[in-house]
Amino acid sequence: METSALFSAIREQDVATVGNLLSQNPDWVHEKDSRGSTPLLLATYYGYEDVSEEILKHPQNINAQDASGNTALMGVCFKGYIPLVELLLQHGADVNVTNFNGATALIFATTFKQKDIVKMLLEQGADTTIKDDRGNTALDHAKMQGATEVITLLEE
Repeated sequence: METSALFSAIREQDVATVGNLLSQNPDWVHEKDSRGSTPLLLATYYGYEDVSEEILKHPQNINAQDASGNTALMGVCFKGYIPLVELLLQHGADVNVTNFNGATALIFATTFKQKDIVKMLLEQGADTTIKDDRGNTALDHAKMQGATEVITLLEE
């Protein structure tokens, strides 16, 4: 059996099959699909909470990065998936990992005006001084977006 079965089960939200495949093939949790996504990255990208919870039962690098250097946390931050942000943070996701453009989860949340997520990341120690490759911090992005509530949070 190939890892494609696992990625198909994730897309189909088949929690039982995902769990069975990972139990039988524990190393598959580290595999990547054609876009460089691990099982966790794929499940969180689609917003599949149950599937993500099942995948997180298996030891892995929760901060694994896709082909662009994005982590699962970064993806759920810009998409606004609050329950998945909470789940990833509970499992130890690093809020200060940078992707290949120097962006962090906080920069993503700020750019997409995800005020509640910005607050959660700040509570988890997100570094507001990190600059992306263009030299912009999360506060700079908030100002570019005119995200007044986020600006207030970042300036506190």
